[in-house]
Amino acid sequence: MTMESHLAGAGEVGVLVLAGSSGRIDSARCDLLAAHGLTALSIRWFGGAGQSPGIREIPLETFVAGLDMLAEAGARRLTVLGLSKGAEAALSLACVEPRVEAVVALSPSSVVWAGFGAPGRSSWTWRGRPLPFAPYPPDWPAGGPPTSFRAFYERGLALAPAESAIPLERSRADVVLVAGGDDQMWPSLTFAHALAARRDVRLISHPRAGHRPRLPGEPAPAPSSSYVYGGAPHADAELGEKAWPEILRALRGRGTSRPDISRAGIPRADMKKGPREA
Repeated sequence: MTMESHLAGAGEVGVLVLAGSSGRIDSARCDLLAAHGLTALSIRWFGGAGQSPGIREIPLETFVAGLDMLAEAGARRLTVLGLSKGAEAALSLACVEPRVEAVVALSPSSVVWAGFGAPGRSSWTWRGRPLPFAPYPPDWPAGGPPTSFRAFYERGLALAPAESAIPLERSRADVVLVAGGDDQMWPSLTFAHALAARRDVRLISHPRAGHRPRLPGEPAPAPSSSYVYGGAPHADAELGEKAWPEILRALRGRGTSRPDISRAGIPRADMKKGPREA
């Protein structure tokens, strides 16, 4: 199966760019990263030929194939940058794929959620098995459009089973989390703090930024008539500018140190199928 994709740049650092629940190919963000010397690839991870029509039980192997494409393009260091639902995928991938050396999660989740339109099924699978997931609350948001989903996800998080948490301590990737305190799509800053409690990360936040942090050089996104994202254009841009040096540093691997996951209580003997030694 050939995935729809956009590849830009020719550097030794490869970045798999994952958009959010739109599933779109983020060509503009790839081009931005390529302008800074990175090889960036964005793929359509659902809704394409031979793919699931929606976000439900998406094989994480889909993203492994993206890493393979970056390696075939000459990238020697493999990293992932994801936004929102794409950040959930990126963090989950880093827990099972030892080649991922850095993850940048913009507006992340700390748990795996049920699939969209499939409340009894996980969003992701690995080696044919669904990842444990948090179900959605029964009461769908009634306001809007535009609609805020923050309170909806906060209710879901309060009831989320422990096994639905993304086990970030299993990953040896360098991790940067970027979250806005006024995110109205879901409580990404709360999620980010939960992830940071599991292991060492870099957490960059802004109290007035929303769900869509804007990196330097990116235009402001168009207003939405369907969803309330929170934040404001200037605050979203300030968060992106604040995070940008840390993002580039993590992706390039300069001056970063990968955590010793043995300190997280994972015996070395259990790491046979986990991340390789740093």
